[in-house]
Amino acid sequence: MSSTIELAEPHIQQLYQLACAAREKAYCPYSGYQVGAAIRISDGTIYTGCNVENSSYGATNCAERVAIQKAVSEHGKIQIADVMVVTDANPPWPPCGMCRQVIAEFSAQTVIHAANLQGEIITTSFADLLPQAFTPEHLHR
Repeated sequence: MSSTIELAEPHIQQLYQLACAAREKAYCPYSGYQVGAAIRISDGTIYTGCNVENSSYGATNCAERVAIQKAVSEHGKIQIADVMVVTDANPPWPPCGMCRQVIAEFSAQTVIHAANLQGEIITTSFADLLPQAFTPEHLHR
């Protein structure tokens, strides 16, 4: 569902502002694309991240994964309630495939918000973004 950040609920606006601030710290000398992310875990704590590129490309970390890794390293076991990704792209970019798989590891009815600097926001459930995701439950079958 597409909307504007001005119409979003206050907690979504907060995620947007924090993701925008994180985006400003991006290390992206190769692509030139700054990406910021903010995740809210089930207890309400928010973690942010920015993309960190590497000259070997494969060692690059997306903003979403940086935020998730910070959350796990500082909090332990987490369940992600919301993910906000902010770029200057039009339309806003959703998480890449690798980030979707990492989100699946910690997903708990997660809602994904992709937004841009113009304030456009697209909100979708994680289940709609990655139906039939491979999750930890698959390893217990």
